[in-house]
Amino acid sequence: MNARRSAGDGWRDSAAGPLVRPYAMTRGRTRAAAAELEQDTLVVAVPEPEAREEWDADRERVLELCDRPRSVADLAAALDIPLVVAAVLVSDLLDSGDLSVPLAPPREPDHALLQAVLDGIRRL
Repeated sequence: MNARRSAGDGWRDSAAGPLVRPYAMTRGRTRAAAAELEQDTLVVAVPEPEAREEWDADRERVLELCDRPRSVADLAAALDIPLVVAAVLVSDLLDSGDLSVPLAPPREPDHALLQAVLDGIRRL
């Protein structure tokens, strides 16, 4: 087998890819605790949380990458991991307060307000 080990890369096989299964990174979880977490949700590292936990290398790498807002999909691509794994890692870091969502998620439009605007435009 043609396996190699390099700092930060983990065990990889040049033909097969990662030798450590993604569920090992998420401790067997396949769903993010944050239900509203989508692939385009932006997250950013909190500059100095009150009590930062000791995280493993994968979570530390997420924090490094999130020095500016990034989407969950961007993180998955940058870390070369499945999207669901990135979502679980991000969810853990959101729960611990090490990451935050800088923008409120879009909400459903207020139909009454839109109707009022449309009526006002028609009166012009």
